[in-house]
Amino acid sequence: MNQLATSASDHRTLIMSLFGVFVLATLGITLWAGRSTRDASDFYAGGRSFTGFQNGLAISGDYMSAASFLGITGSIALAGYDGFLYSIGFLVAWLVALLLVAEPLRNSGRYTMADVLAFRMRQRPVRTAAGISTIVVSIFYLLAQMVGAGSLVSLLLGAQSDSAKRWTIVAVGALMVLYVVIGGMKGTTWVQIIKAVLLIAGAGLMTVLVLAKFHFNLSELLGAAAKASGHGDKFLQPGVKYGTNGTTKLNFVSLGIALVLGTAALPHILVRFYTVPTARTARKSVLWSIGIIGVFYLMTLALGFGAAALVGSKALSADKSGNTAAPLLAEHLGGGAGTTGGAVLLAVISAVAFATILAVVAGLTLASSSSFAHDLYANVIRRGKATEKEEVASAKLAAVAIGAVAILLSIFADKLNAAALVALAFAVAASANLPTLLYSLFWKRFNTTGAVASTYAGLITSVALVVFSPVVSGNAKALFPHSSFDWFPLENPGLVSIPVGFLAGVIGTYLAREKADPAKYAELEVRSLTGLGAH
Repeated sequence: MNQLATSASDHRTLIMSLFGVFVLATLGITLWAGRSTRDASDFYAGGRSFTGFQNGLAISGDYMSAASFLGITGSIALAGYDGFLYSIGFLVAWLVALLLVAEPLRNSGRYTMADVLAFRMRQRPVRTAAGISTIVVSIFYLLAQMVGAGSLVSLLLGAQSDSAKRWTIVAVGALMVLYVVIGGMKGTTWVQIIKAVLLIAGAGLMTVLVLAKFHFNLSELLGAAAKASGHGDKFLQPGVKYGTNGTTKLNFVSLGIALVLGTAALPHILVRFYTVPTARTARKSVLWSIGIIGVFYLMTLALGFGAAALVGSKALSADKSGNTAAPLLAEHLGGGAGTTGGAVLLAVISAVAFATILAVVAGLTLASSSSFAHDLYANVIRRGKATEKEEVASAKLAAVAIGAVAILLSIFADKLNAAALVALAFAVAASANLPTLLYSLFWKRFNTTGAVASTYAGLITSVALVVFSPVVSGNAKALFPHSSFDWFPLENPGLVSIPVGFLAGVIGTYLAREKADPAKYAELEVRSLTGLGAH
């Protein structure tokens, strides 16, 4: 890590120039998009004007976060086979989104997930629960991205002080608020499209350079990675990170369930299905995103094992999280520390990583502010009497407020484990959002009490179990290493909290005195399957 910081500080002007070019370009696009944002449909859904390919790129840009590019590359470089299982989990999740969520959600809702949930139930309690869940998921995901941005940029600029990291977090937060307030969904979508293209191009270039080092022979690459990893042949087999005992095996199952099911209920992903004109286009956008994301995660295989083989375990272990594996690999591929080629490729890949973070935080801020404005303000507080102008204004104010909260929490959380925050976001989404969404779409008897019980039970259980897990206390890598209240043994609560969310929906439905409206369910079923009456 020190080697990377020294090399980066020697070429600080180049790095800052590339960052500046990207920021200015995306701000220009945001201003252009903002001029065509006239009503709520433009702000929330980009006027439903994007093609399947454009939305597929934007979904990919929203989904491939810093955790994907930096985190998965680092996990593979440090844990080999076990690290690559993250890539598989993230990719398989899209099959759930395609088969169960994309088309019915596009047909049944208008701007947010709560539109679907409240279609055949009482508006206020269901929208309140869905709005709270959306904001909680988004803020924790925001924390992970912004803390990562602070660490990455301060490292590259050679400024390792706490104040430098905090000013970086403030700058990232201010930029994401500008993207959302000025450009709305149109501006945010184009930022995500550009970021997806840059990320695929950057990762593709590095993949080709890595494979060229090993004569495009994958077997040779894997053999060199195993030899340099310090684990030998075990590096290419299960068990380096997971599988050492029963608890770690269960923890992997729990993590896998959360990743696969949580993706189909992430708020900033779900709102993307409303930006296309038809359900058919929504399906096309998911198919495009599966292809793009699949190619990217295959490239993480070459990047992760390439980092293990070329950078070496000693340099990688300087950062226990492995988040510097991709930048270190880029520098090596460019010619090594102190060379112009190394500095250029390091600066380019770092700028791509920064672009990744900016695009994801903009999408998260838009999803959470839209949920506040459309669900909580317009339909709960104003009881459906707010005008579109008032709704959009409240969304912009909410973006500023949520951005401020995320900045403040990130400043205090700048030393915390970002992986714990990401895991919490996925666990909450899978536990609170997905059961309610699936029951609403496919269970005729499901009612308001069941929806509220499912959302709150999943939300509270997932948050509570993470608080009392080894992620937060009880070991040297925990958020509070000197405390010990980790009575829940798993690092991810999905194995417990997701079934709780589903079970609570069933119990709440059967215990409630109210009965579901069969006519409303029939109308929802026809709309979700055929698109009749969809916006």
